Amino acid sequence: MKFSKSILNWYHDHKRELPWRTTKDPYRIWLSEIILQQTRVEQGRPYYERFLRAFPTVWALAQASEDEVLKLWQGLGYYSRARNMHSAAKTIVEQHDGIFPSTYEDLLKLKGVGDYTASAIASICFGEQKAVVDGNVFRVLARYFGVDIPINSTEGVKYFRNLAQKVADKEEIADYNQGIMEFGAMQCAPKKPYCLLCPLKDGCLALAQGKTQQLPVKVKKGTIKLRYFNFVVFLDPAERTLLQRREGKGIWQGLYQFPLIEGKSPFQRAEIVQQIKEDFPAYEPVSVDRFNDDPILHKLSHQHLSTTFWIVHLKSPLSDGMPWSTIKKYPVPVLIADMMERFKN
Repeated sequence: MKFSKSILNWYHDHKRELPWRTTKDPYRIWLSEIILQQTRVEQGRPYYERFLRAFPTVWALAQASEDEVLKLWQGLGYYSRARNMHSAAKTIVEQHDGIFPSTYEDLLKLKGVGDYTASAIASICFGEQKAVVDGNVFRVLARYFGVDIPINSTEGVKYFRNLAQKVADKEEIADYNQGIMEFGAMQCAPKKPYCLLCPLKDGCLALAQGKTQQLPVKVKKGTIKLRYFNFVVFLDPAERTLLQRREGKGIWQGLYQFPLIEGKSPFQRAEIVQQIKEDFPAYEPVSVDRFNDDPILHKLSHQHLSTTFWIVHLKSPLSDGMPWSTIKKYPVPVLIADMMERFKN
């Protein structure tokens, strides 16, 4: 049986019932695709549902503040996705009167929308014959056709896009695109593919050649950078504290954090006390205590953060402080959110 027809038949029999599969509304499809980038369905589904409750239309999302969007996104990681989504919503409202672009080329002009997302929206909502290529599709194609070109190389991206377009079912492009992604997620899984019950097993070159675990090929990433973070949690006599908004293009842009002191190695108590005096001379500490006995290793895609929280009780009131009871309303990295949950002052 033809490759694409096998995918379609499998999808019609095995597809999961997911809320974004009951609609062709481009706002809802776009929202689901942005959330599910680098996020498993099980984790992303509750966020999709919460976003729809908070922002049922692209107009509502465009009118929200960045803090509101980031707070709702909290815990998903890769926060640039949320900022780009918010920016794109404003563009759709301001430049397109709230009407989504209906072609692949026009969708690509939206911030945060690349080849995959544009292909998904254009095919699912508007029937445009554009094949999607995401991590699941790379895996299915690489294994079935026995392709060992690295999927994260320039050559590989071009090759797999052309291959995906060539083998796609153009007549049922929406179901086919969703089907091959679902097939990669459930049947042709990364570590334990169900090869014995696979409808494609007779034609799969990776299975025939014993290369299932070797494909797809991916170029190794560069070295992981290790950084040493010390968050200073000030508490004055009225139990007020300080949060600061992260600016610039680094990690967690737009999120809030406790004042940060970064070092080249782990700080001992005497070192952090001295650094606090130098960096915050207006504050007079009564006590400085480590919150976590051992550094918390927080792993991001390109860097690991060795993190210590220091509880600093102050003698005098914080003139620019905020009540501890109010800080949970601010969008913060999950690392800090976890600390807030565990902290008892």
